[in-house]
Order: sequence, then C-alpha cells, then structure tokens
Amino acid sequence: MYLVLVKDNKILLSRRYNTGFQDGKYSFPAGHLGGDDETFSEAVVREAREEVGVELDSADLELVHVMHRRQREPTDERRVNLFFAARKWKGETKIMEPSKCDDLLV
Repeated sequence: MYLVLVKDNKILLSRRYNTGFQDGKYSFPAGHLGGDDETFSEAVVREAREEVGVELDSADLELVHVMHRRQREPTDERRVNLFFAARKWKGETKIMEPSKCDDLLV
C-alpha cells in the first residue's frame, strides 16, 4: 500500500535510504500488511504513523489507484499495489525511520 498525503495541492515524498531497494529514489510512504487480521486501511494508518509520524483516521482515506505490476528483480513476482490518498491528518510530517529514509520532500 502507498499513501499519498495531499496538502495545498502538494504531495509528500520520502527518499529511500539503506533499504537495498530503490535507494536514493523518492516514493510515497508505503508498506505491507502487518498480519492476517490487519485491513488495508489499518495498515495505511499504521505505516503513516511509523514512517512519517502523522495520525490518520481511516474514514479520511480514499482509494485512488490500483496497480498490477510484475517485479522481476530480485525475484520474479507479481504484485497488486493500492494507493490511498489523505487530505486530513494530525501532526507534522517528520522522518521516523532515519535508517530507511533520509529526506522528505513536499
């Protein structure tokens, strides 16, 4: 899942660092389901808190895009990515995982 935080017609991007995948490139805050019982919206809310330090209400999330893709490196996998947008949140964005992210860009 990917999170598109929108404020004043601008979006937040984070630069990947030290992850071994797409390092140095900007992306939306993103993550995976945390367990079998976690919903997509719960995962997005959790990832927002863990990665950029903001609190979201799942009622404020909007599914804006679904992408089916094939990732050949490092292994041949097919994935479905969900993109959620939020225009409301609590708190100021900040780097919460400096070992995985070295810049935030608006």
